[in-house]
Formats: sequence, C-alpha cells, structure tokens
Amino acid sequence: MPEIWLNYGKNEVVLDIMAENLDERIEFEKPVIDDSVINENLEGLDLSKPTEIVIQNYSESIQKTLDKIYEKCEIKSFSKPKLSVDKRNLPQVKANNPDTVSINEFEEQELSNSNLVFIGEAQFDGLFGYETVATRLLRKFGADKMIEAFSHRSGNTPNPGKDSPSMNDAKSFTDGFEVSCIEITANKKGISGLQVGHPSKTSSVAKELVKSTATFEEKFRTMIISTGRDASNQTLSSSLNSIWNFYTSIKNQGLIILVAECMAGLGSETFQKLIDGRITPERIKNASKYEDGMENLLFLSEIQKNSQIAITSILPELYIKKLGMIPVDGIKKSMDYILKNQGPRQKVQVIEDGARTLLREN
Repeated sequence: MPEIWLNYGKNEVVLDIMAENLDERIEFEKPVIDDSVINENLEGLDLSKPTEIVIQNYSESIQKTLDKIYEKCEIKSFSKPKLSVDKRNLPQVKANNPDTVSINEFEEQELSNSNLVFIGEAQFDGLFGYETVATRLLRKFGADKMIEAFSHRSGNTPNPGKDSPSMNDAKSFTDGFEVSCIEITANKKGISGLQVGHPSKTSSVAKELVKSTATFEEKFRTMIISTGRDASNQTLSSSLNSIWNFYTSIKNQGLIILVAECMAGLGSETFQKLIDGRITPERIKNASKYEDGMENLLFLSEIQKNSQIAITSILPELYIKKLGMIPVDGIKKSMDYILKNQGPRQKVQVIEDGARTLLREN
C-alpha cells in the first residue's frame, strides 16, 4: 500500500490508499537555485540603513532568506533588520529567529515608510494570475482600488498562471510608494527564484512558478488536493487557490476533495455574508464595491456547476454545506467517501503541493 503524506495545517497526515486506487502520479518539474544565486540576488538589498522587513506570508523559503540576510549582516557588521509580521504568525516567527532580532506585530496603516521591505513567497492566484507582494499590498492597503482589479477579471472562472489585466492594477497601485520587496518562488525542494526591488517590478519572478507545471491528456474523475504548506491553507479563501490550479483537469460531475485545515476560518467577509444569507454569487458579478473574497465565491459557484467539491477541514459543517461543499471528516473518511460513492475500483489523482503547482491540458 503506497504511503502518501499530505500537509494539513502545521502537520503532515498520511493518506492510506490501495495501489489499485492510485492514479498514475503526475511529475511536476521542480527546479531550484543554488545558495550562491540567492546570496547574489540579495546584494540588491541595502542593509546599511535601518530596515524593517514585513513578512507577508511565512514559510521555509522565507525563513531561509531571512537567515541569509542575517549572515550578510554579520559579515558586514550591520545591525540585523527588524521584523514585522501579522499576529497569526508572530509566535512561529519568534520561535525560529534569533533573540537579537526585534520582532513585532505589523500595524502599519499606510505605505509611507521607505524603510519597509516586504518579503513574500509567490503562488498562483485565480484573479491576478499570481499572488505576489504587489497583489497582497493592493488587497491590504487599496480596498477602494480592488474593485477595478475585480472588474478587470478574465471571466467568472479562475485563470491562474496567466497574464491578467488585474495584475496591472496591482502594479499601478504600488508604483507611487517608496518601498522595496523580496519576491520569492519556491517548491518542496527549495527556492526556485528570488528578486529584490520595487513591488511593481519584482512580480515577474512569479513566472518561475510556471516551471512547476505539468500537462494532462485525459481529465480525471477524482482528485485529492493538499495545498502543500501551512501558509497556503490558513483560511478557506486562501486554500481554494489550490482548486483553481486543477479544476480544468476534472471531468464533468467529477469530485475534488481539498485537504486544508483552515485554522483561521473563512478568511472572507463575502463567504460569511453568503452563509448568513445576505448575498448571492449572482449579485457579486457586477458589484460596485469590493469585499474580500468576492472573486473566490464567484469562482467556487461557477466550478460547482460542473464539479463536486468536498473538503477536510476544521470549519463548521454548517458553513461548508452553506457554501455547497461536502464536509469530509478526515483523510481516511475521504477515501471511504470515494470508494462508497464512486466504486471500489475508482482511480484517484493525488496532488501534494497544490498552491505551487499547476496542471494544464496538453
């Protein structure tokens, strides 16, 4: 019996699946860069002046980059930069960084501090094509501009890994701010790309993610998708990006089971409004004001017209059902559900790093 370990929050859980039920494994290209290239690219960061690094999402690749920065500071006798991070990741960042580094919760309300350096690991995104430092800054600081990005979407289904007019909105938003960033791409093997510069320019490195893609000849009937890391499944809204990367490979009325802990809940005011009965997907399409997660609810409702979506998470069952999804209580129950509803000989395609890999039709 094959043993496959899937990420679930901060833990790894085993999927016990019979060999006859496991579909042929898809091989994704996973190039990485050497430490020497990482160090060379970090030379673009001016550490001689007071610097505050803002951690947008926390992962192994982010921590490795921070460690490289500390090494440079030691060699050049510079003070280590301060770190700022959201409240959710604060304990983890404090546990993994030296006591000599000042680490605080990020509470900045505007982008007026030129000492700020944002660091983030890119992944695919259904609206922008890629989630980058620029798109996160637009979401956090430019709520009034997000409606333009939403209105410029390429249809009502997600388009990850493709150039999007919405990405231009994110770049334009950051143009006027004197901030810097470190943009990283990574996979389970390590860092695949790193660029230092202005957020409106570094988004190009996100296209390195396209190297972590594969193609399919025939669509699948059943798929189990893990987002691949805690940073990608903290909320339902962020976890759904892993479905957007694979939904075109599922047959009509096929089944996708998403493995995502969602420790921080829905992550979307729009999802909460739907659950409370205050909004419908149809009303979202031509909205005049943006609310967080609108595009994900729209994408979800469109994909559910042709596919079943189930989820293993800690979200309340009531929430999951209100969103038209099927609640599955644990990985073992996922296989039980598949074998009961789709037959004991059903082949299952398993995706282990859904947020950072992409599947396209050949």
